[in-house]
Amino acid sequence: MSSVIDQAVQARLIATAPRSQVIPASLRYDRADPFAVRLVFPPAASLDGAEVTWTFGRELLEEGLHGAAGAGDVQIWPYDDEDVVIEFHAVGGMAVVQFETQELRAFLTQSYELVAKGDEARHLDVEADLAALLREA
Repeated sequence: MSSVIDQAVQARLIATAPRSQVIPASLRYDRADPFAVRLVFPPAASLDGAEVTWTFGRELLEEGLHGAAGAGDVQIWPYDDEDVVIEFHAVGGMAVVQFETQELRAFLTQSYELVAKGDEARHLDVEADLAALLREA
């Protein structure tokens, strides 16, 4: 079994002008970073033409499927029975993106098959992470 999940999803960028647009995105989960989820948007989806990656907690994504979650740069909440909204805040502005709940649930299910909920700490390599931090210092 691979240690990385990379799932394509359809995102709807919510905008007032000219109007909302569907963009491809990718959800990524890596057993080596078991608490995190990465949401990657292609260069065409950004204002500066560069790929954009947002990293946030897997637990935040799960909580956001059931109710409003997050108080920082990433906030997630159910829009209706079929969709979830993720709001991203950055220095340059904010973006509101809508996803199908079913796609996000499927991604989370795969991630829990790779690393069970509550079992994340067993997959951390604390010594390697500490060594990397000391090298950067």
